[in-house]
Amino acid sequence: MLTSLALIFLVGLAMASICQKVRLPRIIGMLLTGIVLGPYVLDLLDPSILGISGELRRMALIIILIKAGLSLDIADLKRVGRPALMMSCVPASFEVFAYWLLAPMILGINRQEAALLGSVMSAVSPAVVVPRMVYLIENKYGTKKSIPQMILAGASLDDVFVIVLFSTFLGIAAGGTADLTAFLNIPISIVLGILLGGVTGAALAAFFEWRHKCGSYIRNSMKVIIMLGVAFILMAAEGWLEDYVAVSGLLAVTSMACALKMRSIKEVASRLSQKFGKLWLAAEVTLFVLVGAAVDIRYTLEAGPGALIMIFCGLCIRSVGVWLCMIGTDLNIKERIFCIIAYLPKATVQAAIGSVPLTMGLPCGNLVLSVAVLGILTTAPLGAFGMEMTHRSFLEHNADV
Repeated sequence: MLTSLALIFLVGLAMASICQKVRLPRIIGMLLTGIVLGPYVLDLLDPSILGISGELRRMALIIILIKAGLSLDIADLKRVGRPALMMSCVPASFEVFAYWLLAPMILGINRQEAALLGSVMSAVSPAVVVPRMVYLIENKYGTKKSIPQMILAGASLDDVFVIVLFSTFLGIAAGGTADLTAFLNIPISIVLGILLGGVTGAALAAFFEWRHKCGSYIRNSMKVIIMLGVAFILMAAEGWLEDYVAVSGLLAVTSMACALKMRSIKEVASRLSQKFGKLWLAAEVTLFVLVGAAVDIRYTLEAGPGALIMIFCGLCIRSVGVWLCMIGTDLNIKERIFCIIAYLPKATVQAAIGSVPLTMGLPCGNLVLSVAVLGILTTAPLGAFGMEMTHRSFLEHNADV
């Protein structure tokens, strides 16, 4: 395991540095490292690491979500409430519709299988999008119009919506019926996630303040450990409560950090954000290398050119949905195009659920996994590269904000 961790960190950082030198996003180097070191190419990673890969990726995602919450301003979120809410469901719905409409003609599958494939492919990757939006917020790109805040919030909600769609279409494809009551879980999951995280964050802030008044000040490093422990519980609570009520763990973690920031002294929140930024240096490598390791490169050969055509048709129709979400906002054309680019990457959700239909023995399982793998390999670098190359010229730099 130690050798595998050494390879993940050293090779991942080296490849990220090489990509940075040639003006490519660092994430591309990390993803390629995972693919090459993973079980489907060189097979150099210990099975024990791969066995807990999902948990390690969740831990890394929690770190960047906490940092995102500490970087968000509630006033900014209120300003972008409607577009952010639309971004959580409209682009994904458009992409599912694209697959339902076109996949039977392009890939030769039936409508039910096409809808299932669309639900797998319609999720934007928070692992790719959230770190970039945090960077934009901290460096004041597009913050005057709250563009990164809107994208960050929409991307976090998007996963909740898509996973419900996936569960519904999976049941239909497996010979069941659509559980329409599952769609009620979407607003319930969002509201309860925000409430749970908000109450937890306020309680944490009160606890830290009480300890400070008692003369037993808690160091910021210790606060980071406490926040991580609480965030892990919030994510686990999603699984504990799923048989009773839907709760979004991702939103709970982000809103916990938001509430803590609101209740804390500005300087304290800033220092905590810096601490989590340092943790993210290691978590980022772990997250993207392990996402790459989950990609079975062999399935790209089976996907064929039709899959690539379908992926880009889906992205085009998805982009129309993103554009519609911007109607009524004061964003200019360049800023709207940036929002479209930011909503292209697919990685973590596809890596997590792409193999489920195959595991269940569905006839379309092999094709779904093949398209999911190809989607990760094409859209994650495309979106990351697009955001890297356009944010300076497409977004206003607000140094005074």
